[in-house]
Amino acid sequence: MNSRRPWVVGVSGASGTPYAAAVLRGLLAAGESVDLVVSRASRLTLLDETGIAFRDAHWQEDLRQWLARGADGKPDSFDVDVSDVRHWAAGDLAAGPSSGSYPVKGMLIVPASTACVAGVALGLSKDLLQRAASVTLKERRPLVVAVRETPLNGQTLKHLVTLDEAGAVVLPASPAFYAGATHIQDLVDFVAGRVLDAAEVPHRLYRRWKGELGGGSGGD
Repeated sequence: MNSRRPWVVGVSGASGTPYAAAVLRGLLAAGESVDLVVSRASRLTLLDETGIAFRDAHWQEDLRQWLARGADGKPDSFDVDVSDVRHWAAGDLAAGPSSGSYPVKGMLIVPASTACVAGVALGLSKDLLQRAASVTLKERRPLVVAVRETPLNGQTLKHLVTLDEAGAVVLPASPAFYAGATHIQDLVDFVAGRVLDAAEVPHRLYRRWKGELGGGSGGD
């Protein structure tokens, strides 16, 4: 009997593909299974930010290259096993995550563009990413939306309130500095860690606040 219950990870077209990579690495490091949906717009962003073309026919090779890349652009910074990742094409509305009967733990949208936020808030389901998010909400499963945009206009704020009221966790991709970040990867990992915190997935991506001023300036 197959007991696999993955997290669905949706990657939308907002800038911030290193956030998605860090979340994916964190899930896999924690022993979690992943169902991945990479939107059409996000493939353009990924190409622009990393030079990697994400192709359906070669998704494992492209994903491995993407996850091995550091936020500073250095290739082969991480060694990642992607064997427990299942990829679904964004246009495949017959995919597993499009149905509430498909067993998943929840969904993380990292990064979430304002267009994606609007689509999910309005229940448009124009592609698999939006459909999977709508299913996650109706099934009362955890949904974390890591919105990456600034500034935010009134309409987007209303959409975010709608998602909050529907039970989603709205998590702006806002790095913090108290954890003693010294590299861009530290800032990326902080946001990824907060996403995993919201999903209650254990990780060691950032130094947690211990109630001591100056705790991020050195030591453990």
